[in-house]
Amino acid sequence: MAGGPLQIRPAAECRWDQLSLGEVMLRFDPGESRIANTRSFQVWEGGGEYNVARGLRRCFRLRTTVATALVDNPVGRLVEDLMLQGGLDTSHVLWREYDGLGVAARNGVYFLERGFGVRGALGSMDRGHTAVSQLKPGDIDWERIFGEEGVRWFHTGGVFCALSGTTREVALEAMQAAKRHGTVVSYDCNYRPSLWKAKGGRLAAAKLNHELAPYVDVLFGHEGDLALELMDTSSGPPSHTPESYAAMAERVMQAHPNFSIIATTTRKPRTASRNDWGAYAYAAGGVHVGMPMLDLEIFDRVGGGDSFASGLIYGLTNGKDVDTALQYGIAHGALAMTTAGDSSFATLAEVENLIAGVGSGVQR
Repeated sequence: MAGGPLQIRPAAECRWDQLSLGEVMLRFDPGESRIANTRSFQVWEGGGEYNVARGLRRCFRLRTTVATALVDNPVGRLVEDLMLQGGLDTSHVLWREYDGLGVAARNGVYFLERGFGVRGALGSMDRGHTAVSQLKPGDIDWERIFGEEGVRWFHTGGVFCALSGTTREVALEAMQAAKRHGTVVSYDCNYRPSLWKAKGGRLAAAKLNHELAPYVDVLFGHEGDLALELMDTSSGPPSHTPESYAAMAERVMQAHPNFSIIATTTRKPRTASRNDWGAYAYAAGGVHVGMPMLDLEIFDRVGGGDSFASGLIYGLTNGKDVDTALQYGIAHGALAMTTAGDSSFATLAEVENLIAGVGSGVQR
């Protein structure tokens, strides 16, 4: 028996439509060059959980905020400036003192080249010992945020939880507070091999996801993200038909009856710059199949899944049915992958035009 329809708090009684908990990094983008050969970079802000909040604010005009930590130095203030350009509230950013070297704490950065054709995208992380990875239970006043300010939807994920032993405890603390105050909780399993390489790999990530699952209403992921045994967890999301997805989702729902919705993107790379793109969702005992986008041209694939999540959340918080919310997610994710950077630069009108089948000709 599934968790039943989502009960979303009315907007009038909440200061925030959505809150994300996660790391916000500075991304260095070499453009058409490669990391090892470039002489210049463009910078963006990005982070799995943050990207969801930014998309909801910038594209869908919801009231969003992010809980994170940054070191108070010029890099941290640059990240803040980029977040403000994205329209996010930053009142829940914890600022840590800079020691002059970054020994005590530092801000995370990463380098990513987009890839093209037969050359895949390539990333290089530099995020050890960051301020956000040192967050501990009690650092953030969740009772004030969820109880006094009010939040309709809370989102976090496996990227944040993988940063350290304490970040997963912070996520659990936040989820428990959210549930006490009637906030919908979503969790993106978002497995990153680089974060789990020295911590037990995919099976260790699945164990963590399994422990947090009782507090989740909407899961972004698939069965392999939760499987502790009897499953090949070495690869990414499996290929699905509606029938196989239904069987998979039913098993997950039986194991985790609190889930109301499971949503999974499907991506089949033809080349680095051409992908088949779509999504499934499972709710109320049935499978919902989103519009397939075959041979989608990709400019920068990073953040497509996060933008899918923000589109789905937008639809659900605005009273749309699951089928319609799924279309918002697929369209927003597709548009996000047509521009550089982790975050969406799409507009609501563009999302709705894509859903409606409006062509890509020049808009005059």
